[in-house]
Amino acid sequence: MLNARAAVVLDAGADPQLTEVQIREPVGDEVLVRIDAVGICHTDVSVAGRFRKLPMVFGHEGAGTIVQAGPDATPRVGDQVVLTFASCGECPNCRSDAPAYCERSTDLNMRGSRRDESAALHRDGVPIGGGFFGQSSFCTYAIAGSRNAVVLPEPIDPALAAPLGCSVQTGVGAVLNVVAPQPEDALVVFGAGAVGLSAVMGARIARCRTIIAVDPIAQRRMLATELGATATIDPTASDAAAAVLELTGGVAAAVDTTARPDVLAAAVGVLRERGTLVLLGLGALTAELPVAAIMGRGLTVRGVVEGDSDPQAFIPRLVDLHRRGELPLDTFVSRYPFDDFGRAWAAAKAADVVKPVLITGAVS
Repeated sequence: MLNARAAVVLDAGADPQLTEVQIREPVGDEVLVRIDAVGICHTDVSVAGRFRKLPMVFGHEGAGTIVQAGPDATPRVGDQVVLTFASCGECPNCRSDAPAYCERSTDLNMRGSRRDESAALHRDGVPIGGGFFGQSSFCTYAIAGSRNAVVLPEPIDPALAAPLGCSVQTGVGAVLNVVAPQPEDALVVFGAGAVGLSAVMGARIARCRTIIAVDPIAQRRMLATELGATATIDPTASDAAAAVLELTGGVAAAVDTTARPDVLAAAVGVLRERGTLVLLGLGALTAELPVAAIMGRGLTVRGVVEGDSDPQAFIPRLVDLHRRGELPLDTFVSRYPFDDFGRAWAAAKAADVVKPVLITGAVS
């Protein structure tokens, strides 16, 4: 067992608290990663508030360096890695390069234990929940599998690498892998958080003619413009759907990160014939959509998980895009010392910053 420090949710409804934990050595194809940086994602905040298996360590945007490797591990000690979602590698979806839709995804990412149901983490000698997204990286060390530890092709600041594992991969991937727009296309993004801003960057990479970001927060609209949006709309000041139609006459794709029923209805209304609505958010669990309009205009409504990506191929591509200046990740990353976890968590809950990233003592 190795001593570590983790942010642990101890009681239902409570915020994570920093405490000492112990983490076991890796076995099989697992690796032990020294977490150098970890992002806080909206999913962490949302799931932590209702997770039943407590105590529990969350965190699923870890970046760091492998310090130990199991006998069957593919990555090696010393490799810099980004941790992403876990997948089995054996089901039909995994074998067809669609691991985001792994048949065992819920068990491997949301159960609160490792594949064999063992506990990687202990507190005062008592097992605690872990294995969130195959990592639980709100900890100075994390156990991950070879499939969800992506070796980086070149060195990158861990604080910028961390969001690649989920939010950036989701937003950029939704545009490049799913929409695959043409340069003459117009695209609108509803919600300019980390995922939405990443979708804006994806649209700029695809050289979309018109890129519109819709968000009520002025700072986020400014960031969207900086990252490539050609227009922004404040939905509290005007009818967003009418404004989008006035600007474009209808868009090829609408990317929704909010899952708000009113926003989804607006998104359908701004699509041109045979346009695509991409669903990335998990706000409301149900919503009414106009079936007649969807059918009659040949629209596509597409749910997307983790940008439809194969992380072992797509994350290195994101690193290359960052190297070429097409993914200016530092624009929306806010850094916090790991010891300031409570402040970073509060900022994430209040949406005061776009992407809080915790830095451990391993890096400056």
